[in-house]
Amino acid sequence: MYTIDLNFQGIPGAIASYLIPHDHGAVLVESGPGSTVPALQKGLRQHGFTEKDITGVFLTHIHLDHAGAAGWLASQGAQIYVHPVGAPHLINPEKLLASARRIYGDKMDTLWGEFLAVPAERLTVVEDNTVVEVDGLRLRALDTPGHANHHNVYIYEDIVYTGDVGGVRMAGTHCLSLPMPPPEFILEKWRESLKRLQDEYHQGSFNRLAPTHFGAFQDPAWHLAALEKALDEVDDWMEATLPVTPNDEALMDKYLDFVDRRFSGSGMDAGQMEAYEAANPSFMSVAGIRRYWNKYRQ
Repeated sequence: MYTIDLNFQGIPGAIASYLIPHDHGAVLVESGPGSTVPALQKGLRQHGFTEKDITGVFLTHIHLDHAGAAGWLASQGAQIYVHPVGAPHLINPEKLLASARRIYGDKMDTLWGEFLAVPAERLTVVEDNTVVEVDGLRLRALDTPGHANHHNVYIYEDIVYTGDVGGVRMAGTHCLSLPMPPPEFILEKWRESLKRLQDEYHQGSFNRLAPTHFGAFQDPAWHLAALEKALDEVDDWMEATLPVTPNDEALMDKYLDFVDRRFSGSGMDAGQMEAYEAANPSFMSVAGIRRYWNKYRQ
């Protein structure tokens, strides 16, 4: 397995696509956004492949940083594997793109590039606990909501590709946090997904984790414990903060202070902090927290 750094917005270590070779080419876990196709092509060439060699792309979910280039890879011949809830939005991405454009405005194209629809014949829906075989490779999907309702993780050999439900952790660090964008951040579902990952780990299903943000880690016990701690800390912070902070601008200030306190002493340098913010924009988590609180907890 190789980690391809997609160098999102010129920032190293923010978004990964994972390359798994087989006898007749390779598969990818995550396509990355359309804006990073040149970096993806460069990464493929470094390992002796081109986009024409990619026979399958496994998407953890359909957010633009994970799935934006899926339609382009499908046009090159790849089969796209995705959660059943996400599949219709790849065939017809009109609502997905309209929602994203409301958030990103005139930055939409610069950030995410072109998002092509995936032809129905190039799309395979992957149900919970299904094993998909591609040219001798076997990947098992687990339905893992909490970050998004259309989220799968994939277990291949000794590694689990955790998308965003495994949290955001910059390479070389011991600091993990949660990406909590609207509309589908739901803390209780995230706890259930964490329990599934913990159970799979204790059953020996994997001994490495590969979150899309960013890189493979060989300390799953620490990582899963840190993920549980992050969920607890966010829960406590919401309970203390949301009832007394009706103003969104004030909520952003308090959230940034919360993040600073969590990261203090982490040892992350300026470059890692930039990659973290690119992978997990604070304004998105604030919007997701507010929506979750108003809908489920207020």
